[in-house]
Amino acid sequence: MRTSFFMGKSDFTLMILRGANNWNWGLYGACQGGHMEIVKLMIEKGARMAKPGEFTQRAFLNAKLDLTQAEAVADLIASNTEAARKTALHNLKGGFSNDLQLMREKLIKFSALIELELDFSQEDVAFANKKELENLVHQLQMRTQELYDSFKLGNAIKNGVQVAIVGKPNAGKSTLLNALLNENRALVSDIPGTTRDTVEEYINIQGVLYKLIDTAGIRMQTDDSIEQMGIEKSREKIQEADIVIALFDASNHSISAIQAWQSDIGVAIDKLILVGNKIDLALDQSIKTDPVFKEVLFISAKNKENIAALENALNQKVVGDGLNKEGTIVTNARHVASLKKLMLALNDVETGLIQNVTGDLLALDIRQALHYLGTITGEITNEDQLDFIFSKFCIGK
Repeated sequence: MRTSFFMGKSDFTLMILRGANNWNWGLYGACQGGHMEIVKLMIEKGARMAKPGEFTQRAFLNAKLDLTQAEAVADLIASNTEAARKTALHNLKGGFSNDLQLMREKLIKFSALIELELDFSQEDVAFANKKELENLVHQLQMRTQELYDSFKLGNAIKNGVQVAIVGKPNAGKSTLLNALLNENRALVSDIPGTTRDTVEEYINIQGVLYKLIDTAGIRMQTDDSIEQMGIEKSREKIQEADIVIALFDASNHSISAIQAWQSDIGVAIDKLILVGNKIDLALDQSIKTDPVFKEVLFISAKNKENIAALENALNQKVVGDGLNKEGTIVTNARHVASLKKLMLALNDVETGLIQNVTGDLLALDIRQALHYLGTITGEITNEDQLDFIFSKFCIGK
């Protein structure tokens, strides 16, 4: 039996759990003022503070939530952007659970028919329509792939996106950082090589959290050992970044020089945003009209011109229209690992159908697929796994 007591308007909550032979008391919540004395007194009488995630864990153990919904509670508490909140709320309401449950029900139906055939193997009776099973497996493969692919967006929503601002010395990287943050965070001067180390700041753009990294200017030759260390660190940040804003001075660089520099930083086109800065100065118009640079975004970081367009380009590169679509977005690394194994199991079922393997082998592959579905929802789990998952919750929740 569980009873909850709420005292006044505080967050103080007492949870009493009836044990087999005695009372086991669980206490959780944030207490303020005089309530601390009450907490102290109750602890002296045998109560205890709740473990991290204990309340949500009990909801899971009592089948009030499945494991994806329980994990969504932690994601909702930790969310620091609107996109993260909406995604966690969708999963908490059972959006992801419904997807998985539908897949599980369809697989169980065919698994039961195949195993029924095994019971009547002597009579050579067919209960399962293999063509329907092929169609079902194909549908499940497509849905599993969609969920797996959504993790790229989900990870960006949950953990933020690393954006490295790179360019040659004096291209205006620090000025651009300040313009995006709308404050003077980075030191700006006309002296090349002013930025020696990376400057990192967070910004929320259209509901997604971005970690902006202002890097040291990249140039091939320098006698300054400290600057050289900064350049090496910049190259490391380029490799680690999810998106790279490659900034160049559009007022005094030729097309060939820009192409050579772009090739030097070696960034894949899918994570690159090429930006021409200083359009407030004299601009070589041939850069704008050359088809090679039709995707270039031209700005003036100093005058904050086209900064909104850069923010839109950044969001389009990361999330596209994903946030405007209905449906599940996977944000949990544990889930995506199980989805990958589920896909492999479904591929085995497909191969078995193509090769016309016996029903007992086919049933084994289907059971394996059901196993991986169960590990996501918590229908198949163990105590160590649960302890690990709920240990990451805040106290009590």
